Amino acid sequence: MKLSLKVKTAVAALALAIAGAGAALTPAPVYADAKAEIEKGITNTGLSGGSADNLETVAKRVINVILYIVGILAVVMIIIGGVQYTTSAGDQAAVTKAKNTIMYGLIGLAVAVLAYAIVNFVLTKLTTA
Repeated sequence: MKLSLKVKTAVAALALAIAGAGAALTPAPVYADAKAEIEKGITNTGLSGGSADNLETVAKRVINVILYIVGILAVVMIIIGGVQYTTSAGDQAAVTKAKNTIMYGLIGLAVAVLAYAIVNFVLTKLTTA
């Protein structure tokens, strides 16, 4: 039982490290003309009357962040399933549980990728129409 707890702790630490590295290594946007971007941001806040673009942008960002988190969780589940499969030691019940974890992780990853594509497609069509 102690080995299982150590493996779970190691997988959780690895998942947090991957998520932290992903957040830390995400490039920050750099603008050539910061003053123009600041004025553009003030215009899009609704202070100058252009609030429709701001709502669409915020909705798109929130949905994309949620789908990004779901994708990370799916990958973590696949990793956990792989660890379970490796440590099953031939026990059929443990092997079946590990295979199911991997399968559901893959299904979750596919759903997250398709949802990301669909949401971005729909929002792009709504904003250009």
